[in-house]
Amino acid sequence: MTYTRDQLITALNAEYEFMCHDDFDPDVDMSPSEYLTHLQSLSIDELIDDITPPDNEFTLDDFMTRYF
Repeated sequence: MTYTRDQLITALNAEYEFMCHDDFDPDVDMSPSEYLTHLQSLSIDELIDDITPPDNEFTLDDFMTRYF
């Protein structure tokens, strides 16, 4: 399946908010708005690389099903 850049950003942002919900450290972690700005600066290839690193067992479709 093909995803747009905006869909990838939305999913990555949703994952970040989920992960920060219980384990956010403002001294170390970006705020959700800072993270969104960071995501918006990435190319579609960089976004996909963030979702599917080589050691990750989840496929892009798995990730999108979970967070989009």
